[in-house]
Amino acid sequence: MPSEKIVVGLDIGTTKICAIVGKRNEFGKINILGLGKAHSDGVSRGVVVNIEKTVQAIREAISEAEKQSGIKIEVVHVGIAGEHVRSMQHKGIITLNNPDFEIRQDDVYRLHEDMFKIATQPGTEIIHVLPQEYTVDSQTGIVDPVGMSGVRLEGNFHIVTGQTTAANNIYKCVVRAGLEVAELILEPLASSAAVLTEEEKEAGVCLVDIGGGTTDIAVFENNIIRHTAVIPFGGNIVTEDIKHGCKVMKKHAELLKVQYGSALADAVMEDVVISIPGPRDRPAKEIHKSMLAQVIQSRMEEIMEFVTAEIKNSGFEDKLVAGIVVTGGGSQLQHMKQCVEFVTGIDTRIGLPGEHLSSGLVEEVNLPMFATGTGLVVMGLEATDYAVPSRSSTPKEMSWQYQQGRMSRNPKISFIDKVKTWFESTLTTTGDFIE
Repeated sequence: MPSEKIVVGLDIGTTKICAIVGKRNEFGKINILGLGKAHSDGVSRGVVVNIEKTVQAIREAISEAEKQSGIKIEVVHVGIAGEHVRSMQHKGIITLNNPDFEIRQDDVYRLHEDMFKIATQPGTEIIHVLPQEYTVDSQTGIVDPVGMSGVRLEGNFHIVTGQTTAANNIYKCVVRAGLEVAELILEPLASSAAVLTEEEKEAGVCLVDIGGGTTDIAVFENNIIRHTAVIPFGGNIVTEDIKHGCKVMKKHAELLKVQYGSALADAVMEDVVISIPGPRDRPAKEIHKSMLAQVIQSRMEEIMEFVTAEIKNSGFEDKLVAGIVVTGGGSQLQHMKQCVEFVTGIDTRIGLPGEHLSSGLVEEVNLPMFATGTGLVVMGLEATDYAVPSRSSTPKEMSWQYQQGRMSRNPKISFIDKVKTWFESTLTTTGDFIE
């Protein structure tokens, strides 16, 4: 790839796989050079279930993005999600032994490194270690403790774990498609980078990304990630509800959802009738739009009740000054904003990635369904602004990571290194590794 900073985000979703190519202009905005997408048949609820189908879809998306951008794609920043993703809060404490009692970067690094030693569930690995805030002696609420005086340093961390086999299978698919993985990024973090403003993250906001297989949640307050969660339901289950509730084929159910779907039945005129072609030699089926909306609203309300529960679990229910931002393909349903507000009682807006875009394929990409892919480009470009080190880097090389909670860059690379090691050790084996 060219020496200029060009980044490719690869969103491996349940319904689609998309590759977005972008670079930053002199004003800090992103110029979208290429967009490639392919139907996803090998992924279920964010987890690879068929290696070959996923590899083929990745190749199709990458090929289309290469044709549009005129760039040979070799390295990609990949999103990871799925119901296997878990998060937890953890506190670390170290005693300083510096003769001048001044906190140095290597002290913060040592505290951060200790988080990798905590026990996780068997078969899981730490994907992200996200600093919340630090405490120096008895002084709390410190974002960057470097340079302060003290003898005791504490840190609160938000730790995200994922199933090792799930990450291995994602990595395997990307490598088989002829690509290199730069980093794995939790998808709600990527979507947040694409659609949330700094003001919203400062004030307190909840991102809700409704994908095909899962609904991802990320809560921010004081510009710090406070809570993440994955709900194992998304747009696909709505399609299944329409299929069974309206007694139509799946392809027609998806068409009904996309073209006529509404998340609020009261906003739909009852006399609107949709005609769907019947099976061979069968008459067409007529479906009232109001009935369709009732089916959709019932399921979306259930998903939003799960969202409400996660917001309560986060402990920041009363601190979401900026409300809820809904994105992802599921947010494109008519009256989705009103449905979310009806269930949660919280002000809501639909999130688009256009804020970061300057030129190129802006109109094509500025849709909620491309929020994750755009966010992967945004975070990838942020990473290329620095020489991303390995875990063996010196504290001075790590200095950029302590600013504004960007310590997470190191564990992402570490996690990828572990996956690479596993993959290289199994090159001589046969069969696909799916559990």
